[in-house]
Formats: sequence, C-alpha cells, structure tokens
Amino acid sequence: MDAPPEQEQPSPRGPDRRRPRRWREVSPTRRGLVLAWWGFTLTFGFLRLLTWLIHIDAAGVGNVSAGGVHLHHYVWGILVLMIVGALGLVERSPRWRTWMGLAYGTGTALIVDETANLVNLSDVYWEHSGGISIAVALIIIGAVGGALAFTHRDESGPGGAGPDAGEPGESEPGESEPGESEPGESGLGESGLGAKKE
Repeated sequence: MDAPPEQEQPSPRGPDRRRPRRWREVSPTRRGLVLAWWGFTLTFGFLRLLTWLIHIDAAGVGNVSAGGVHLHHYVWGILVLMIVGALGLVERSPRWRTWMGLAYGTGTALIVDETANLVNLSDVYWEHSGGISIAVALIIIGAVGGALAFTHRDESGPGGAGPDAGEPGESEPGESEPGESEPGESGLGESGLGAKKE
C-alpha cells in the first residue's frame, strides 16, 4: 500500500491565508491602491526634479504657459482627477479599476506638490512656506505605503484558488465578485486598505 500523500500544515496565520505571490493574484481593488501609491510617489519625485530643473534654468526645460499665464501643475492634476472620477462612475471592470488607481495617484501628486501654493493662494513653491507641499507628500507616501505593507486581503478562495480562478459571474448566490463590495460597504475592509474582515 502506498503511503498517503503528505498534507500541508496550516499556516500559523490560519488556514488558507497567504500573501499573493503574483500581480494577477492581487485583487483589482488592491492593485489599484498599490498603483495609486506608486503613481503618487514616482510622480511627486519626478515633479520635484522637473521643477528644480526649471528653477535652475536647465536648457530646454521651462514652464507651461497659455496666453502668457503660467499653468501650475495642480491644474493638470485637477483635470486628471475629474477624468478618473467620471470614468469611475461609468466603468467598473477590474482592469479599468486597476489603471484608474495609477491615474488617481498621478493626479493627486500633481495637486499635492503645489499644496503650499493653494494654501497661500500665491506662488510660494520655492519659498520657506513651500515646504508644506513636501511635508504633506511625505506623510502621504509614508502613511499609505505603511498601510499597504502591513495590510492585505486574503486572496485565496476555496482550495487556495486566487481571485482569477473561474469565470466572472461564477460566484455563489449572495457573494460579490473579488474586489467588489456589498451594498453599503467600501470593499476595502475595516482598515480602508484591503484588510480582511474577520
């Protein structure tokens, strides 16, 4: 007689609880949050570099103007967030939700980078009070990055299958698709960033 195959011991964190190892195993909601964080962080860093190059008069780099009026980049951030908001009202597919997260993070960084200008209602970007923008951005990067690092959804379904197992619409009656919330819920867990509800 053959010996029965060894069964995996349950994780100390509980049965079938594991961190996703592949990008597609991550729920669309969490993918959107992670891309929003990366979009925000990278855009903020790029904007600081770009504005510094403009400030030191690097060759070929200058402000965007229309009719002699300087267009601050928070204007572009507001436009990006308006587009993301409109898309969010009409498009709810997991793929769009993921990429809207990236656009949301980028648009938010365009606005947050000029928070001091908006608070003071004048161009104080390179003055001492312009440090408000940097402080706000660093707080957002640290807080959201930390929350994303220390929270996660239980991505495994029955039998350890990830959220991509099966076809859309195959959920049990009364269950919502992965990444979608029940009416009246945010779909992000109690922490607001994808923690599993117990």
